[in-house]
Parts: sequence; C-alpha cells; structure tokens
Amino acid sequence: MTARIAEVHRRTSETDIRVRINLDGSGAAQLNTGIGFFDHMLEQIARHGLIDLMIEAQGDLHIDGHHTVEDVGITLGQAFAQAVGDKKGIRRYGHAYVPLDEALSRVVVDFSGRPGLHMRVDFKSGMIGTLDTQLVYEFFQGFVNHAGVTLHIDNLHGDNAHHQCETVFKAFARALRAALEHDPRMSGVIPSTKGSL
Repeated sequence: MTARIAEVHRRTSETDIRVRINLDGSGAAQLNTGIGFFDHMLEQIARHGLIDLMIEAQGDLHIDGHHTVEDVGITLGQAFAQAVGDKKGIRRYGHAYVPLDEALSRVVVDFSGRPGLHMRVDFKSGMIGTLDTQLVYEFFQGFVNHAGVTLHIDNLHGDNAHHQCETVFKAFARALRAALEHDPRMSGVIPSTKGSL
C-alpha cells in the first residue's frame, strides 16, 4: 500500500501555513494556530480520524481569526487531496453520529471529487474561547473546496456551543476515517462507475 502522506506550505500576505498529514497514522497531533479552541478541534480530527496531523499557522490574528481559520481549512484540504491520490480501493463514503452530553451531530462525507458543503449548526454562542463560531463554516468551506469532497454537517441537538462544536469535529473525524479506509473487496478499483473521481 502506498504511503498516504502529504505536506503543503501555503503563504499569502495574510497567513503562512504548513500542514503535514499521514492518513494512516496513529492520531498524533502537533498543532499551533494561535487560536486555542481551534487547535483543540483540529486535535479531534487527528485523534478520532487516526490521522497524524501537523499544522503550524501564523496569521493576522491582530485583525481577527478569519484568515487563519479559513486558510488552515484550505491548506488541510490541499494536503488531503494530495495524500488520498487516485482514491483506488477506498470506501469513499463515510458517516458518523457523535454525542457529547446534550449535543449530537451527524457528519456525512463523500470523496467525490466535487466540492460541496451543507452545514446546519445553530451555535448557542458567538464565541468559544477565542474562536468565532461563524468561522467553523469557513474552515469546512475551505476544506471541501480544496479536498474535493461533498460534506454534510448537521448538529441535531445541543445547548452548549463547546459541545456542539466538539461533536461536529469528532463526527467529521470519524466520517473521514470510515471513508478513507481501504476496502479489501475494492482493492485497486476506483469506487465510481465513471472510472475516476
């Protein structure tokens, strides 16, 4: 099996971001975005997706977190697109439901090659630590646009914004893990009737 590893460096006038991933890792994480709660959410992707993840981000946080969070999503999406390769032998689809106390979220992902995001999360607070909850959408939009995935995110219940957000990221991680698993019955086969994704 070819190693599914990628490293991407993206630099703009607003941010400087390095991402390294191993899709077949153990869940190790090395994260530094300057936004504590965002790092905590990215750690959920690594731990529950069993993805080794390194993200170093420097952004214009003196303005706000928008550029940093969005550009991390973009760069992470680019790394995923590189690491997953031609998608031969993967399950392609993944879904997960994850609870945390009163909160419950569902995430469904398709490594379709077509970017699309449907997200329905009514956060009960505008800020979680120093993370503006509006930026969660921007992170996922950046990710899907550059990973080439279709992603549906629904927070089904939740009264606490921290819990809502954490269930979203954990469910995202578990859905990724399921979609990226190798299917022994599809070894060497692209999971599409079109023959490409």
